[in-house]
Amino acid sequence: MQVYYDKTSDAIKDIDNEAMRQGRELEEYVARRFCEATGKKVRRANAIYYNGKNPFMLADIDRMIVGENAGLECKTASPLMADYWKDGKIPVTYQIQCYHYMAVCDADAWYIAVLIYGKEFKYYRIDRDDDIIANLIQIEKEFWDNHIIPRIMPDPDGSKTADAAIAERFKESKSITIPLSGFDERLKRRQELSVLLDKIETEKRQIDQELKLYLGDAEIAENEHYRISWKNYSRSSIDEKRLKAEQPEIYEKYRRETTSRRFTVKAA
Repeated sequence: MQVYYDKTSDAIKDIDNEAMRQGRELEEYVARRFCEATGKKVRRANAIYYNGKNPFMLADIDRMIVGENAGLECKTASPLMADYWKDGKIPVTYQIQCYHYMAVCDADAWYIAVLIYGKEFKYYRIDRDDDIIANLIQIEKEFWDNHIIPRIMPDPDGSKTADAAIAERFKESKSITIPLSGFDERLKRRQELSVLLDKIETEKRQIDQELKLYLGDAEIAENEHYRISWKNYSRSSIDEKRLKAEQPEIYEKYRRETTSRRFTVKAA
């Protein structure tokens, strides 16, 4: 394990926004709860580490366990996500994160602690598994060698991350038309999925409507399996049309224009 850079440098200290502050304070709270629950001591890891054999593998870890070759990852979760932590379960993405840290730090284990807001606090120990770690290193190395170094975008996977990456890479459109080839079968499947999604969405709305009729004036309906809520919420909004007509100077002063590319598919 080697230090990539020191997080206590002035450049890092100068970064201070609300989201980062909340993250730091909640991380400290989760770490303190972990120490109270286990009797262990932890120390801050004020650096980003990298693996000397695979320097593309970095680790920005929350805490190291004093007296153990192990670390601690601090998490917070909404009560809506409680089932993902039920009966000793740990979300797979967090398990992979901990194995990654073990690979970088050559650790024997990694602890993960989670505060589920207003519900409970939990912690788990994940022991080192050399087979999983070897496989993870290989996957990360292949991604680094095949995509990061040659700057080749991986194949789309349907994720929101892929959406964001594509939108960022191709921000501006050019007034040109190119021939469409090789996509007829995929477009046919897309059309079939659109019809299916419409049917699914309609069925979902129907169930929602039935539940709303059942609730009537009540805010909550619940049993041992589900909790349905239909409450009043208020939010403020600006009447842009009226503001533009009555106060055009103010409207122009605070108007913000954003540009994005609109994607549409139409059958010929």
